[in-house]
Amino acid sequence: MFKALLITAAATALAAPTSVQLETRQQPGAPFQQQLTGWNEGAVSNFPIHSSCNSTQRAQIAAGLNETILLAEHAKEHVLRWGNSSELYQKYFGELPPFQVIGAFDLVVSGDKGGVLFRCDDPDNNCHQDGWAGHWRGDNATAETVICDLSYETRRWLNSMCGLGYNIAEGATNTFWASDLLHRLYHMPAFGYGHIEHVVETYDDVIEFAKNNTETNVHDSDVLQYFALDAYAYDIAVPGVGCPGEVSSSESSESATTSSATPSASQASTQTSSAPAVSEEQ
Repeated sequence: MFKALLITAAATALAAPTSVQLETRQQPGAPFQQQLTGWNEGAVSNFPIHSSCNSTQRAQIAAGLNETILLAEHAKEHVLRWGNSSELYQKYFGELPPFQVIGAFDLVVSGDKGGVLFRCDDPDNNCHQDGWAGHWRGDNATAETVICDLSYETRRWLNSMCGLGYNIAEGATNTFWASDLLHRLYHMPAFGYGHIEHVVETYDDVIEFAKNNTETNVHDSDVLQYFALDAYAYDIAVPGVGCPGEVSSSESSESATTSSATPSASQASTQTSSAPAVSEEQ
């Protein structure tokens, strides 16, 4: 009995310090306590709009960005469904692999939205110029773009796709809020990464470049816009029909073969498009 008591007492004595140490480790704020945070803490899910935009401007920009996501999401889903086998894909990208195309659209749909800013106060004093509906600020602020008053007067919504005489081949890519803001996002490094640029100059050349499997098409801003608009028109707006229009000239082959101009960031901020509805600075 006495031996058993000694063993029990010894066991109790040995156990006591361990218990105290465990309790000490478990105290809040102990040196070895880890503070775990979510892997995506701080993610931004909505595009920031500057305080210089009034409630009306903010509402239209926000609605336009929502349609941009809608347009990009359908373009991505079309490619995910058909890969590079659909006639529509081959029309714009030839037989090139679809990875870059999917990524370019998915970044707009699913990527973090915090690296850009849409503003309305025109700090560079460009909006007064004729035909300017907005502009990327370029070297002045690479993450910012300005939306001028002309945008609110002329932009259309996707529910008017293929209406009022519009077709893909002859219509301007900036006819719709959705495609215009897609183009503006690709100017900014958070979405274009300096990789999505303006290379092809005309719709005819877009088609000719695709026939030649020209790799620049998969990261050309205009080509991505044309494809997204055409896919939406054919699959959603007027299913199975769309409003493709016609290539205006067979002389684009020479231009597509010789054209290799890639505007720099500073050039991109001052170029003017030839869009009939809104002649707009890029």
